[in-house]
Amino acid sequence: MSRSPLKLLDGAIFLSDAHYSFKHKELYDFLKAIRSQQIQTPQLILMGDIFDLLFGGIPYTVERNKEVVDLINTLSDNIEIIYLEGNHDFNLTSIFPGVKVFSIRQQPVACEFGGQSVALAHGDFDGPLGYRFYTAVIRNPFVLRFLSMLDSVGRHFIIKALDAKLARKNDCHSMYTFEQYVTRHLSKKDLSRYTMFIEGHHHQNHAFNIGECRYVNLPALACGSGYMSLGKNGLQSCRFAGGKD
Repeated sequence: MSRSPLKLLDGAIFLSDAHYSFKHKELYDFLKAIRSQQIQTPQLILMGDIFDLLFGGIPYTVERNKEVVDLINTLSDNIEIIYLEGNHDFNLTSIFPGVKVFSIRQQPVACEFGGQSVALAHGDFDGPLGYRFYTAVIRNPFVLRFLSMLDSVGRHFIIKALDAKLARKNDCHSMYTFEQYVTRHLSKKDLSRYTMFIEGHHHQNHAFNIGECRYVNLPALACGSGYMSLGKNGLQSCRFAGGKD
């Protein structure tokens, strides 16, 4: 949990699961639209899996995403950017020095908006024990350094294998028992503390109440170019239609 609540700003944009890669290019145009002020916001909240593969400690993943990494760093000079690490993008603090980065261990992140308590998470912070062990190991800097060396010596065979696997993945699917899944997923959390609990990860673009708490699963930018904007009436769904720099 974050040490003190973040202040969410009126007009903040929530962007999740862009999965930027050779397969999904929408993110770059979206960020250019913010830079040109075609899309205006005082605060950009990146809710994880913004990149398909971006790992601090594996320089090749930074190099191949360089234009978007550079653009996020440029935007962070003018607007506040908050980045919740996902399962496809982690160990990011050194990559984005001007961005407030929250690791999986720091999620859910406590926030405040208009006197209300809001929680933010990518969505995989409380997986099964085996998954939690995996997330700890794969984020270890020594493990990443070894994998980076192995990948480099092998002409990036690890990254190429991951690319091939992700190319076959169906990023846009419906979970027909999603409400039941989320209720179980958050059953150990005291949701009475929050007015709203916002997640990405699941790509469902669905909201419902759990008791007095409003649960919101964000749309995936990779699935229909959806995102959300925060205002006095809560979160509003938006769609990015593209644009010129």
